Order: sequence, then C-alpha cells, then structure tokens
Amino acid sequence: MGDNHTPMPLERSVLILYGSETGNAQEVAEELGALTERLRFATHVSELNQCKPETLFSYTLTIFVASTTGQGDLPANARLFWKSLLLKKLPPTFLNGINFACFGLGDTSYPKFNWAIRKLYKRLLQLGANEIYPTGEADQQHPEGLEGTFLPWMTDFRKHLLDRHPLPAGQHPIPDDEQLPPKWILQLGKKKESAPASEPFVTEASQVPDEYPGLHNLDHDLRPIPQTLSATLTENRRVTPQNHWQDVRHVTLIVPETVSYVPGDMITITPKSNVTDVQTLIDLMGWQDQADQPVSLVPTGTSPSPPPIPNLDSYPNLTLRALLIDYLDIKGIPRRSFFSTIAHYTTDEMHKERLLEFTNPEYLDELWDYTTRPRRSILEILHEFDTVKIPWQHAISVLPVMRARQFSIASGGKRKETVDGKTQFELLIAIVKYQTVIKRIREGVCTKYLSVLRPGSTLKVQLQPGGLNSSVQQLTGATVLIGPGTGIAPLRSMLWEKAALVQAYREQNPGVNPPIGATVLLYGGRNRESDFFFEEEWTELSKLIPLQVLTAFSRDQQRKVYVQDTVRENFPLFFRLLHDMQGSVYICGSSGRMPQAVREALIEAFQHGGAPVPGQPFTRSQAEEYLIGMEKIGRYKQETW
Repeated sequence: MGDNHTPMPLERSVLILYGSETGNAQEVAEELGALTERLRFATHVSELNQCKPETLFSYTLTIFVASTTGQGDLPANARLFWKSLLLKKLPPTFLNGINFACFGLGDTSYPKFNWAIRKLYKRLLQLGANEIYPTGEADQQHPEGLEGTFLPWMTDFRKHLLDRHPLPAGQHPIPDDEQLPPKWILQLGKKKESAPASEPFVTEASQVPDEYPGLHNLDHDLRPIPQTLSATLTENRRVTPQNHWQDVRHVTLIVPETVSYVPGDMITITPKSNVTDVQTLIDLMGWQDQADQPVSLVPTGTSPSPPPIPNLDSYPNLTLRALLIDYLDIKGIPRRSFFSTIAHYTTDEMHKERLLEFTNPEYLDELWDYTTRPRRSILEILHEFDTVKIPWQHAISVLPVMRARQFSIASGGKRKETVDGKTQFELLIAIVKYQTVIKRIREGVCTKYLSVLRPGSTLKVQLQPGGLNSSVQQLTGATVLIGPGTGIAPLRSMLWEKAALVQAYREQNPGVNPPIGATVLLYGGRNRESDFFFEEEWTELSKLIPLQVLTAFSRDQQRKVYVQDTVRENFPLFFRLLHDMQGSVYICGSSGRMPQAVREALIEAFQHGGAPVPGQPFTRSQAEEYLIGMEKIGRYKQETW
C-alpha cells in the first residue's frame, strides 16, 4: 500500500492494521478480518508499517491491533507508522473523518501494561480521528489467556458494527458455519529448471563419532526468510547436569559480517517441523500422492491480500512436504478459529458438532481445558478428529505459519567478536519439555528443533532490537540486575559490556580508576550445584568491575528462598544503590509472579532500607511513588517472557 493506493468504495470497507512481535496480534487481526468479512465489509488486513496514514481515508473504518513490547513500546513492524503519526507538522485535524477502534495485547506482570495501544489511541484522538467503540485490552495473565478478554470484546463489537452499518434489505451476514473462501491456495507447479535444492543433510546418530552426544541433526537452512543473517552454529552445550530436571543449553552462533548489538537485543530463530511428524500428517490427511510434487502459492481473489509467507516464490523447487517441514506449524496449540475451519472438512456429524462447540464463546473454558491447559497440538487434534480430511490445496490457509521465536542475547563486550573478527551471539536456552494432564511428553517446537542440532549447522536468524535501551551513563552508573534462571542472559550481556567500557577507559586514561558505579547481580535458581549459570565468569568479571553477586537457590534448604526474599534480606544495600546512588534496576526472566514479587520487595526496600532525610523514612505510598518515578525516567526496566 503506497501513495498509488486507489481509494475503495467508502460504504462498507475495513482496514485492519496490526503491530505484532510474536504473532498473537496478527492472529487477532486476522480473526477480526474474518468477522468483518462475514458482515460483508471489503476487508484488508496488513501490518502497520505497510501503511501510510493517508490510506486510512479510503476505508469506512480502521481497526488497530497492537501488542506492547520492551518498556511500553510498539512492535518493530509498527514503528514506522507510529513515527509518521508523531511528525510535529501534523495539524490536529489531520485525521478528521477517520473512524477507528483499537484492541491491545498486554501482560499485567509488566508495569507498562498495554501502553502501546494506549499511546496509539491517544495520538489518533489528538489528530482528530473518531473512536467508534471502546478499546479492548487483553491480558496474557488472564486465567483463560488472551481469548478471555478478546472474545467478549469481539462479540459485542460485532453487534455494534451491525447496528452502526446495517446490511441492506435482503442481505444477511455470512453465517459462522459457512466457510469463507481461502485467500491463497496451493496448486501443483512445474519443477523449476534451477539448481536442485540441497536436501537438509541429516545423519543418523549411529554414523556420527560421538563428539556431540545426542546432537544428530546437521541442518542447513535454505529458506529465503527476509532480513536474516546466515549464522553458523558453533556450540550447543548442555550446562545443567544430565539428571537435572531441566536441560539448559549454551548456544553460540557466528555470522561472517560485522553486526553491532547492545544488551537486551534478541536473536529470533524460525524452527522447522520434525520430519516424522510431517510424515504422520501426510498419512493422516491422505496426501501421499501430492507430498513430493512441486507446488506454488496462488491468490484466489481479485484484490490479493499479502501472501501468508513472504519470499516463498524464491524457494527452489518447493514441494508440499518441504512447505510442511520448513514453514507450517503442525505441533503448535491451535487458536479457536482453527476448529471452525476444520469443521468444514468432516462429514461426521458428531465430530463436526464437537469442533463447532469449541468455537462457541460460551464454551471458552472447555476450549482452554482441551487445548491450552494440556498443550494439545494441532497434530494430536487431527489424530483425535480423524474424520477431518483437509484438501492439500488448503494446507496453507488452515495450518498456521511457523513463527520465529525470540531469545535474549547473552554475549556483550569482548564476547561479541571472535578472534578472526566475525560477530558472535551467545544464547542461554531452556529446552521446553514437560508432562501435562495428557501423559505424552510436551515439547517446545523451537527448542525441540534446536535440541538435536549439531555444530556446523547453518541457521537463518534475525537480530531484533530489545527494550532495555541502556545508555552508557546507565551502564557506568550503579546497577541492580535481577535475573532468575535463563533471565540471566541479557544481564550477562550487560556485565560484559560494562567490563568493555572499563577496559576502554583504562586504555585511554592509564593509572586512573574508571568512574563506574557498583553493580549487584541477584541470581535465582533451584540448586547451586545444578543451575548456577556462568558462575565462574562472575569471579572473572568482579576483577574487572565492582560486582557483588547475591543468590537465591530455592531448593538448597528446607525453606524455599526466591530472589524477592534475598532483596528483603538486604534492604539497606538496595536502598543505597537505587536511592542514594540513583542507580537503575533491570528485571529479566519469566513473566507472571516473579516481576510482581520483586517489585513489591523493592517498594519495601525503599520503605525500610534507609531514609531520604535522616529519621524520616518513606511511607508506603512515597516508596511506591519513588519506584513509579524510576519507571518514568527509565531507571526501572523489565524484560520478561
């Protein structure tokens, strides 16, 4: 969509724009797109960056969907659009006549809950746009996940749209049980004359000298994924003992070009499906005859929507099997819309009825109990509803596209570069593997893919800016770093970065002590013996920078001790660093209860750890105010996942 976008007829058209980091906001936007299509609106769904603000005038209404990332920021694929709205020269009448509604995706364990959509909403109003329906805000921590807020909002929004834009006499919405035509389908293609695609080279463990026990897959990623770096895996080493409950890996990737990155930045990796799982699906669906034929992707409508997979036309000799392995997520947990789609592909009335029940907003708790709670995958669902036979042409519109997963970079300072000048990324990855109420073992799609990759494999990775945005002033000032488990990764990056700043200062000012503030690293794990990651490095780093390491190992004594308990045992220390020395605090690790518990303990530290004026400690509300003040100026930052 550029300036040459031809205005659409105004009476019934909707533009749905999304800013999405991990794919949830995109799925919500697509679901809203299906809703407006059923109400017979000409519908266009696109990421925010693909759109210029002037385009909004071509539509009856615009729906904005955005998740919040970093410290209350908009996702990367929405920032260009956001910048274009912030231009100083825009008059307050710039968006007069634009009707809009907003839906935000957030997580209440973050202080800046749903800030992205709130900022966008405020700016749209400042520029004269007109809100037609109250903003919805989903919370990742809701007992029924994002759907818990989204479904009621969407149901009421649908009623509102029908009242506001009634259909002409004799016309009715497309019923929910009637299938919307897919926007893209697969067709058999001709084999390209180009060089044959080299098959991923997989060696069986038995043929491999046991240099890397358990790492039996050597894979070379040939996918033309946009804006990626080609990285070579040089290390994939387990750092927890074999008998420990969790398999955590230290993974190192190297790229030939010089790429700069800062603490908090992330590497995204797009996994592939397991070859055996793909064969199971092919057999289940009866796609054996088409599986190894070349296929291509074709749009079905006159005004094509963006293809579900970018650059697919430059994939050499794409077959249905390659598409399933390289691009489609058959082990993910499906969204509600998946059930309504597959209900069209069975003639078994009982199966059809049961599938449609899962799509009914009144049975949301049943859907949650069937899919999310036990982590039931698409492949397992197709096993259970074995009368469902998806036509192979529709695989692309029924099965979700594999999403890239984000991992915080753990390297910084001198660890960013190899001896021969290449760029190095180190990651600390917990392999996701557990049991739920379904007795079969659950495994994370991406970490399962990574868990067997041998060094020498190549991956297409993306470097993404993180939300920690530390200034040199913050890095050299007093800092408190709190990171249980793999939350230590971005903090390790920060510590090596600090060490590099000290080193550079010493080289320029021989004999002068560098002006660097004290750092407290607070690490939490289960057992000191099993999961005290990078322990030996903290000793090395404390020789370079003023570093004090505090720990909380929950299972090493009768009473469980967590990071917030260690904060409580050291109130004066935290008061001194964060109040008296005006330091910054960074909290990284799992979202949910941990960040909230740490926040509470820090408020108590401001109450009981000292006093701004001798003899006059903060009251509870003053302590809260102080912490909120830190957040506002970027001295309190959280990056949790």
